Amino acid sequence: MTGGANLDTVLGKAVTILRAFRADDHVLPLATLVQRTGLHKATVHRLANELVANRLLDRIDGGYRLSGGLFELGMLASLERSLLEMAMPFLQDLYERTHETVHLGVRDGHDVVYVAKIGGHRQANSPSRTGGRIPLYCTAIGKALLAFSDNEFRREVLSEPMTRRTPHTIVAPGILNTQLNRVVETGIAFEREESAPGLACVAAPVFGTNDKPVAAISVTGPTSRFVPESQVPYVRAAAEGLHSTIARRERLR
Repeated sequence: MTGGANLDTVLGKAVTILRAFRADDHVLPLATLVQRTGLHKATVHRLANELVANRLLDRIDGGYRLSGGLFELGMLASLERSLLEMAMPFLQDLYERTHETVHLGVRDGHDVVYVAKIGGHRQANSPSRTGGRIPLYCTAIGKALLAFSDNEFRREVLSEPMTRRTPHTIVAPGILNTQLNRVVETGIAFEREESAPGLACVAAPVFGTNDKPVAAISVTGPTSRFVPESQVPYVRAAAEGLHSTIARRERLR
C-alpha cells in the first residue's frame, strides 16, 4: 500500500491514488490502483473519476494515467520554477561545454528531486528523470547537498539503513561521512557507479543568499569514456554563476 497520506480523509485517499503511480508506469488498470492503495474498489473508482474530472488523471483504454493538469500544477511551484528559470542558461552552457548529461537537483527529505535534465544524442542511460527522485547518499548531487546540510540532518541520514543499489554503492556511514567532509573541503562531489552501473558523475552545490545550498548541478557520463575530474571547472563555474544570479535577484527585491 502507498504510505504517507491520511486514508481517513477524501483528500488523503485521492493523494494516495495519485502516488500509486511509479516512474515507469504509463497506464494503470483499476485493479492495480486498488492493490497498490489498499482502498476499496468502489472508492478508487469514484475518486479516480473525480480526479479525471479535475484533469489530474486521464481515463483511457486499459485504465488511468496521470494527466497534464498535474504537470501544470507542478510548474507553478514557485521555488522550483524560479530556480529553473535562473538555472537554464547555465545548464545549457554546461551542456555545450561537456556534451554530457546535465542535471539540476534539489533536496526533498532524504532524496534528490531532479528539476531539470539535459542530454543530447549520446546521453548516458541514467536512472534520473525530471521530477524523479533518488536517495541523497548514492548520487553526486545528493552528496553535494548533504555535505553542506546541518550536522543534525547529516547524522539523521547516515543513521538510517542505506540500500546497496550497485556493488559500488557506499552504505558504510563512516566512509560516506569521510566523503562528505571532503566535499565540504573541495566544494565538489563525485559518484562512481553508486546509483547505477556504468555511470560516473560530478556535482557542485548552488548556494543561496544564506550560504545554504538551494540546489546542485551535475554532469553525468558513462564510465567507458567519461572522466568526472576533467569536468570540475565547468561544473563549478555553472554553480557559481547560478549562485551569483540568485544573489543579484535577491538584492533587487
